[in-house]
Amino acid sequence: MATNPPRGDNHRNGAVRDRSQTHNPRNDRWVKRDTDTGRFMDQKSDGTPFKGVRKER
Repeated sequence: MATNPPRGDNHRNGAVRDRSQTHNPRNDRWVKRDTDTGRFMDQKSDGTPFKGVRKER
C-alpha cells in the first residue's frame, strides 16, 4: 500500500517541493525561501523551524 489512510484528512505525505529554509541568527527566526527565484517567502514568529521544508546549509 502506498497511501497513508485516511484520505482527505488534509495532511501532507512527504516534503514540500521547491522550498527551503534557513535560520536567521540576527532575529533568531526561520525563513522560508523559494528555490526557483531565491526570494524569501515567509518567516516564523516562534523559534521552531517549518515542518516538512528542507534546511539549507
